[in-house]
This record gives sequence, structure tokens and C-alpha cells, in this order.
Amino acid sequence: MANVLRHLPELEGMELGYIQGLMKSMDEEEASLFAQVYRARRKDPQMVLILTLLGFFGFAGLQRFILDQIGLGILYLITAGLCFIGTIVDLVNYKSLAYEYNIKVAHETLNMLNNNFSEKGSNEN
Repeated sequence: MANVLRHLPELEGMELGYIQGLMKSMDEEEASLFAQVYRARRKDPQMVLILTLLGFFGFAGLQRFILDQIGLGILYLITAGLCFIGTIVDLVNYKSLAYEYNIKVAHETLNMLNNNFSEKGSNEN
């Protein structure tokens, strides 16, 4: 069982608990590889907050672009963050936006690693 805080000390709150559940069955090698890939792809909630705040200065929607929500990003950019209402909602919900994105990334990373390890196991046989 891998220690999540040793591999990903920057995690906190619900994200920490969720990732801990995903990593509980991993050995140290798998956990280390998962942590490297996940850390590179996850979005920090503070980054989402900063990009959302930039929406009040004419750059609305940047937070949606980095969260791979391109359609909403374009809509926010064209409509000034839906007349700032969408930007204000995102400002209140920035942690949940980052959490949802990071959970999606965690599952993609886990699937990628499972495919990689299963291919490695079948090549050894």
C-alpha cells in the first residue's frame, strides 16, 4: 500500500481522500509512476482561482480553457463571462471545478497505467 502524502504531498481535502482510495492497491513502483503522471497533468485550484479572477479584467474563460472546456471558454470569452455572472459563479466554485477535472485526470492516468502494466505483463509471458 503506497503512502499518498509521500508521493503527492501537495494534495489536500477531498482530492487527497479520493487519490488515496485509488492508490491503496498500488505497489511503490506503480504509485511513483502514477504520482509523476498525475502531478504533471492535474490543475492546482489556486491556478483556477487566478485565471478566474483575470476574467474581471477582460480575459474571461481562461479557467475553462485550462480545464479542457473549450466550448465554455469561447462562450465566456465572447460574452465577457456571460456578463460576469458565469465568472462570479466560477469564482465561488473554483475548488470544485479543479477537483472534478483532477478526478477525471486521475482516472485517465490510472487507465493508462493499467494498460501499460498489463501490456508489460503479457510481453513477459
